Amino acid sequence: MRCATSERRGRRAAHARGRSLGVLVALALASCAVGPDFRRPAPPDADRYPPTPPPPEAERPAAAPAATTQTLLPGQELPAQWWQLFHSTELQTAVRAALTDSPTLAAANATLAAAEQQVIVARGALFPHLSADGGVTHTSSSTPAPQVAPTEYTLGLAATYTLDVFGGLRRGVEQQAALADLQRYQLAAAYLTLTGNVVSEALTIASTRLQIATTLELIESDKKNLELTEREYEVGRAARADVLTADSQLAADLTTLPSLRTQLEQARDALAVLTGHAPVQWPVHEFEVGEFTLPRELPLTLPAQLVRQRPDVLAAEAQLHADSAAIGVAFAAEFPSLTLSGSLSREALTAGALFHQFDTVSAAGAALAAPIFAGGALRAQTQAARDTYTAQVATYRGVVVSALGQVTDDLWALDNDAERMTVDQHSVDIALEALKLQQASYAVGKTSVLQLIDAERTYAQARLSLATARIQQYQDSAGLLVALGGAWWKDPAAGGH
Repeated sequence: MRCATSERRGRRAAHARGRSLGVLVALALASCAVGPDFRRPAPPDADRYPPTPPPPEAERPAAAPAATTQTLLPGQELPAQWWQLFHSTELQTAVRAALTDSPTLAAANATLAAAEQQVIVARGALFPHLSADGGVTHTSSSTPAPQVAPTEYTLGLAATYTLDVFGGLRRGVEQQAALADLQRYQLAAAYLTLTGNVVSEALTIASTRLQIATTLELIESDKKNLELTEREYEVGRAARADVLTADSQLAADLTTLPSLRTQLEQARDALAVLTGHAPVQWPVHEFEVGEFTLPRELPLTLPAQLVRQRPDVLAAEAQLHADSAAIGVAFAAEFPSLTLSGSLSREALTAGALFHQFDTVSAAGAALAAPIFAGGALRAQTQAARDTYTAQVATYRGVVVSALGQVTDDLWALDNDAERMTVDQHSVDIALEALKLQQASYAVGKTSVLQLIDAERTYAQARLSLATARIQQYQDSAGLLVALGGAWWKDPAAGGH
């Protein structure tokens, strides 16, 4: 009798499962994803950046020195590890240390890993959920009931499957995948910012050390000038005003030293922190201006390609994609949901009988839930998602135009750097020629020592201005390479391939 009953239950369960499967297939074929299908924003129409108008003939400086000229290569691909263009071994060492030990980069990597796991979580909702269960139930009664077994053992499987009839679950997966992309591009942005800051701090160290050295030279000249002016005043060949002027010049140059030394120490500390170390734990290399080489050729990514490789633009696009999918998630909540369920279990009077003498119990069912009234909350939620998407469209446009503006600013800066280098180099040549003339005149007694010291000071100031312009050209070259995206997609450390 037990076997006949089990057989009838099995046939009914099979028939129910067959009907459920038919409904499942029909609904799956008829299902559609609500909400807009995301399309990447079109690239900007501009095919170039604003050209630099040539200055009038009367304002054009002489040709720039060959060592400072740079050529832009529109459309050429950025090199991997762009900082290598400066050909500084110590700079490359500092960048590698930062990429290895930076806490910011480690945090961005962990955040990306967590976002990728959330994609798996969301994707799991698209599949049936299967669970196993077992139990034992003991029944006691105050009246005799010999026909009821006091203890019953069960062992079975249960499955549930929520049909994604209107595509809300699929939009949820799409949203999580877009958010994972957002984290990936934020990792790339952190990588780009980190490498750019390392290069900037290294150049700051080199520039500040040169400024300090040149300022010390100027101070020595100021001291000699003051001493000689005081002697001239004592013998009546100089006015008291000349002494005060010389003393004021010395005081002015001495005043610049503390701020320069503070700037140098802060740059050293900042570089150590960028590498993930406390300032006392990481020996900072004493960078020199002469160990950097100016990149002679700079690739220039065109605007249409720029928006496909700048991480901040790509992050804004990924957020836009996530907000688009969120509309579908919210809209699907306004429609009914259908969940299929089924279970298959064994029942026996002893634990051992679960494997050789048992009853089979199966069940199958479907549950339909449809929202009827929620006080307008569901529609408001969908409208809020649409409004959020509209806001992100505007944000995306702002990020794009800011990126184009940054590249344009860097191009203008490089153009002005070249002009400044030309003018400063000319000033150095003039100051050097004047110094040579003063030295020759002083040797034959035709020039006073004060005039010679003044010529030396003018030459030192000209060299300092030229060195500062040179470092600025390095800084602006690095700024352009970072603004163009820095080829992060070529480096696995930035989430590239």
